[in-house]
Amino acid sequence: MNIKIENVTKQFKENKALDGVSLDIGEGIFGLLGENGAGKTTLMRILTTLIEPTDGNVTICGQKLCASNREEIKRLIGYLPQELGLYPSLTVRETLDYIGGLCGLNHAERKARIDSLLEQTNMHIHQNKKNKQLSGGMKRRVGLMQAMLTNPKVLIVDEPTTGLDPEERIRIRNLLVDFSKDRIVIFSTHVIEDLSATCLKLGVLKKGKVKYQGEIVDMMKAAEGHVFQTLVRNEMEMEDLKSRYSIVNSVFGEDGYKVKFISKSYPNISGISNAEISLEDAYIFLNSMSD
Repeated sequence: MNIKIENVTKQFKENKALDGVSLDIGEGIFGLLGENGAGKTTLMRILTTLIEPTDGNVTICGQKLCASNREEIKRLIGYLPQELGLYPSLTVRETLDYIGGLCGLNHAERKARIDSLLEQTNMHIHQNKKNKQLSGGMKRRVGLMQAMLTNPKVLIVDEPTTGLDPEERIRIRNLLVDFSKDRIVIFSTHVIEDLSATCLKLGVLKKGKVKYQGEIVDMMKAAEGHVFQTLVRNEMEMEDLKSRYSIVNSVFGEDGYKVKFISKSYPNISGISNAEISLEDAYIFLNSMSD
């Protein structure tokens, strides 16, 4: 079970949203990381058959993505878009029952699947609430349930944790991890912490191109020897450091600011030391190398 994306390009008039993208995605959670406008949503819309690529090929679980088998591909995929419109006056259960009917599930199948998902998401106690009464986190859980309703082989989720509080983000992440067993889950986000907590492999997009594909640990290893920390004692020193390097973070203490920064080469600064590397550091280093 895999998704093979080969030299996919998507052109919108003067804008090339994707430029020769190639990715090989297997079972489990695959992270899709990139800043806004990197091409993540365009790629997901191609995978879900909402738009067609200008060039290139896509194969999903052995099925070539083309007009003749679009319906077959759709049956393989569950999709949670970044913006999901829910009928405000329907209850949670009514919403899922309606969507299940549109997907071709009979009454018994819908009931069994909805009951199971309500328990998994801890939404059974809210199933009779109308969508307009739900919090942002609850709406995202309803969105995930509709995407998982047909028990798809492939689940694609676009920024599922954006705007949620930490408790809801952890809940959503755990749901995706549980669902990913024996399935493919593509988790698109710009929240780096979500990927470090859920997946082992990822692809990084920047301006429509693939900048990295592989294991998270290998991406972090590539940043070794480029992430440093130092103590900055005043604003003048801080401004000088900012002008020359990419600052990752700074923590104020009694002696000044403890600053973590990225450098392509070893800095000519006294009192620096190598810092522990996070996925965020590796991502910033990768982007700095591709500028």
